This record gives sequence, C-alpha cells and structure tokens, in this order.
Amino acid sequence: MTSTTLSPPHGGSTSLSAADAVYRKVSWRLIPLLFVCYIAAYLDRVNVGFAKLQMQDALQFSEAVYGLGAGIFFIGYFLFEVPSNVILHKVGARRWIARIMISWGLLSAATMFVNSPMTFYVIRFFLGAAEAGFFPGIILYLTYWYPAARRGKATSLFLAAIPFAGILGGPISGWILQGMAGVNGWQGWQWMFLLQGLPTAALGVLVWRYLDDRVKDAAWLSPDERALVARDIAAEGTGKAEVSIWSVMSNGRVWLLALVYFCFVSGLYGISFWLPSIIKAIGVKGALDIGLLSAIPWSFGVVAMYLTARSADRRLEHRWHSAIAAVVGAAGLLMSVAMHGNATLSMVGLTIATMGIMSTLPVFWGMPTAFLGGAAAAAGIALINSFGNLSGFSAPFMIGLIKDATKSTDAGLHMLAAFLVIGAVLVLLVKPPKQPLNSSTR
Repeated sequence: MTSTTLSPPHGGSTSLSAADAVYRKVSWRLIPLLFVCYIAAYLDRVNVGFAKLQMQDALQFSEAVYGLGAGIFFIGYFLFEVPSNVILHKVGARRWIARIMISWGLLSAATMFVNSPMTFYVIRFFLGAAEAGFFPGIILYLTYWYPAARRGKATSLFLAAIPFAGILGGPISGWILQGMAGVNGWQGWQWMFLLQGLPTAALGVLVWRYLDDRVKDAAWLSPDERALVARDIAAEGTGKAEVSIWSVMSNGRVWLLALVYFCFVSGLYGISFWLPSIIKAIGVKGALDIGLLSAIPWSFGVVAMYLTARSADRRLEHRWHSAIAAVVGAAGLLMSVAMHGNATLSMVGLTIATMGIMSTLPVFWGMPTAFLGGAAAAAGIALINSFGNLSGFSAPFMIGLIKDATKSTDAGLHMLAAFLVIGAVLVLLVKPPKQPLNSSTR
C-alpha cells in the first residue's frame, strides 16, 4: 500500500500530490492503449451474440448449437490460460500480448467462413486458445506498475472497456449487420467478423512497438519517477514467501476466489451473449435499433463500475463491495424477467443488472492481487480467471438449452441471478491473507 509520504531517491520527501502526478503520467501512458485493446478483445469475444441475429437463421443453427459454439471458446481459453500467463511473466508483456492479439484477431476475422456447426465449434475453440492469457496478463501487468492502493482505480479504467465495448459495439455491430448485408456477396454477420477482427491484429502490432515491459524500461519516466514507482512496487512485495507454483494451485483461498469469479462471470456472459436476443424478445426488431438500445445498460454500467472501484480503493475494502454489487445485479435480472411485458421496465432491470455485474469485477481483482506476487501472481490470476471463465462456456450453453426447452430466456436469467447471489455469499467467506504468496518456478 502506498503511504501518504514517499521517500525520493536522494533524501527529503515526495508529497502525495507529486506521487499522484507520477501515477497519473503512468496511467495516461498505459491505460488508453490497454483500454482500446480490451475493447477489441471483448468485441471479438462476444460479437457472436450479434452475429446470432442473422447467422443462426442463415446456417440453420439451433439455440443449443449456438450456445455450445459461443461457449466452447472458453474451453480453449481454460486449457491454455495458466501456461500463457506464466510465459508472459517470463518473456514480457510486450511481445506476448502482441502475439495474442495478432493471432486472435486473424482467427476472429476467419469466423466469417463458418458454414457448419463443426467449423463453428473448431474456430471458436482455437479463438479461445489464441486469446488465453490476455486478460489475466493485463491484470498481472498492472501489478508491475501500481501498488494496491492505486490498482483498483487503474483496473476499473481498464475494465471500463467491457461496457464501452457494449456502448460502441452494439450500434457498430447493428450497423454492419444491417448496412453491409449483401456487399460483395457476403452477409452482414460475415462482414462484422472481418471488420472487427482485422483491427485487433493491427493493435497487436501497436502493442509490440509501444508497450514497456517493466518500470525500468520506461524511458518516458524520469529516473526519480521510475525510482518512486519501483520502490512502491518493491515495498508491496516485502516479506512475501517463496512457494512453488503447485502450492499456489493448491491454495484454498485461490480456489475459493476462482469459484466466486465463476459466479460473477456467469452473470457477465449471460448479459453479454444474450442481451441482443433479450432486447429482441421484448419487441425490438431492427438490428440497428437493438444495437442502439444495448448501449444503454453498458453506459450506466461503466459509471457504476468506476464509482464502486473508487470507493473500494478509498476504504481498502473489497468483499462487501463485491457482495453488494452482485446482489444488485441479481435483483436487476429478476426485475427484467418480472417486467417482461413492459419493454421500458424490462430495460431498466437489465440496466440495473449490468451496473451491479460490472461493479463486481474491478473490486474482485483487488483480492487476489493483494496476496499473489511474482510467478505466483501469473499462475494464480490465470487459474482464477480461467476457471471463472468456464462460466462463459456453461452459462450460454445452459441458457440455450433452457430456451430450446421453454421457448423463453426467463428461466435462464433466474439461473444467472442465483449464481450472482451464491457468489455474493461466497465472497464474504474470503479472508484477508496473513501471509502473501510469491512464487519461484521451481
């Protein structure tokens, strides 16, 4: 944690405002690029939800086929997440994040050639394998630059890319689906994958040229500024025990956090993958109109997320912030179902749900990064994220099965609300660590 007075390299004192200025400089350098990269990442991950509006009928996919294809992405993601993050810790974020973005951007663009359930499953699996390590890699990367008392706000600014992807991606995806249909003989959903995949690969090249691996590589900081940040990060790691990666993998607190994250992310992906279909079900028909309306919940979500993270940073409290946000998200989902006959009130419910669900995320990541450091952070963060993201496989698939059976998404939304409540209860069982974990890859 950063104290209110920081010692400079050559004696004297550095005021908090001077330290704030240094970290503001760090944020302006790093966060905008990471933010844009995550917008691309999230669009490439969930644009299959918009493609469904045309792709499902064009290829004659059932709801279960769509749900399995949307979710199988996370099987590849799960299998390659931990090794990917350990490699990033060894070789550096710059080259590894660049590799991830170039490979998944090209694979996302290639989704335009899907013509059967099997090709849909295969390309979604490899897309997940290609992207594995991106999100936990960035969470790990932020621990190299921000101490705990500043990390929640930085993480929330990065994670704001999720609702911004919804704000921007909904209208853009809707416009591509509607406006590009038939151009060059391709359908709108094919154009959407192409036009959203190739820019991701281009961003990977930008990451290679622009990102710095560690504070010591930051030529844009003065020597005193580099020393200040490095000293904060080093102080935070003081006294961390050296343990093997396998000890991290068998740590009960890590697995409890993974289970909590599974519950929270179930709500996130339920909203992400099915929001266009839910809006369509309440009576909105045009793809562009659906895209514009889908931006409303995400717009409110980004504000709620930032304010919640700032409150958690100020109080250095994460469990109750996460739990309350999850319960709010569950209440919003239940409201959206209860008001199904009223499009306006149903949208209000979805907006409340998105605000609650989004607010759980940056606050949650303050818990594992508070006691995981070094290679332990690489393995532990990846384990938590990969296990949690298995909900990205299970939630869409289960909702698809439920909708096939009931012809409605209502029961599926009830299921997601239950997951959020379970996560809220479990997160309150997470106790602050007595001994932080670090790791050597023995």
